[in-house]
Amino acid sequence: MGYRTLLRDHRSVLGIAFLAMFSSSLGQSFFIGLFQAPISQHLGLSVGQFGTAYAVVTLVAGFCMLRFGPSIDWISPRRFAITILLCLVAGVALLTLTPWWLFGVIGLGIVRLCGQGMLTHLGNTLAAREFTTLRGRAMGLASLGMPLGEALLPPLVAIALVWMSWQSFWWLFCVAIALPWLGFIAFAPWAKAPGVKPTQRSTSGPRPFRDKYFWQLLPLLMSLPITMTGLFIYQAQLTQALDSSLGVYAFALTGMGIAKLPGALLGGRWIDKIGPVRLARYYLLPYAGAMLFALLIGGNISVWAVMVGGGLAMGAQELIASGLLIRLWGVEHLGRVRSALSASMVFSTGIAPAVLGIALDAGVTFHAILIGMLGFIIAAWALAQGVLRIAKTHSIP
Repeated sequence: MGYRTLLRDHRSVLGIAFLAMFSSSLGQSFFIGLFQAPISQHLGLSVGQFGTAYAVVTLVAGFCMLRFGPSIDWISPRRFAITILLCLVAGVALLTLTPWWLFGVIGLGIVRLCGQGMLTHLGNTLAAREFTTLRGRAMGLASLGMPLGEALLPPLVAIALVWMSWQSFWWLFCVAIALPWLGFIAFAPWAKAPGVKPTQRSTSGPRPFRDKYFWQLLPLLMSLPITMTGLFIYQAQLTQALDSSLGVYAFALTGMGIAKLPGALLGGRWIDKIGPVRLARYYLLPYAGAMLFALLIGGNISVWAVMVGGGLAMGAQELIASGLLIRLWGVEHLGRVRSALSASMVFSTGIAPAVLGIALDAGVTFHAILIGMLGFIIAAWALAQGVLRIAKTHSIP
């Protein structure tokens, strides 16, 4: 069965998962970063204060993911989606309407939690749990919502801000995504609650943070988002170290978004054919190879290589992660284990810019940081080989 047949027979669940991934753009770093200056001015915060507030709310959102993310294992997806969307609107209202900086920062935290955190969690979990033999392709189709947002929203923001305030654009975007959400909530068939809430949380289901296999797998799955976050935040230092320019980086960023599309579609097909374990061994090769190329060659082409290589790997990242978690701990516990993974990624991507900033202030060159990133990727790959061998043969009880 190909993608066309999958869309024809399962368009409702795929549409919901795709819309959740696209709607998560509202809380993603790339979207909020487009409004950093006007948000800081609105809340009366300096650039440094905004960065600190952003890191704090990101870390708090990660802890909240650990608390509320597993509920998708026993709450119906429809109820879960309605709750998250209502909270998201409340967060947007606090951020855009309040004149007090504290409530604005709280609103920003709610937007981060519900956008980047919970809506991504909903889309990935729904696509992974509702399919079996076609799981890879389904996750690939659903994941296209995120690169679509990355490709469409930046130019739309640049055009719209000429004619309207940033608050108006946020509410316009909320209205735009609310219309399809209302249609799905009112008319689409939704999956039932997958299970019953456990009565003894201490003894029921996996406990990822007490599982050595989870810790062995975690660096592999975090190496890409951690290093790419560093490249996004310190793009000026990256282009300077590679003897390129920010203009080239901007075009290469578009190339990264385009590269995510074949990464997701081909990744979904390959997961169905060869499984997530074998793909997990190789999916970082384009990114690691591009980083090595950049270190050796430099120049404009190296920036393109890193961005496109990262885009190919990022397109397949979530598909492989969900596939591995299901293979190791079972689909019935996917919400709990994915919550631990999502929270870990939120923590790490919130801390990574601060760590890199300290290193740069200490005089470490960005060329040396790139070498460290490549070393981290290789070490994470080596650490995960043991648990990947286990995942190839059986699941973890």
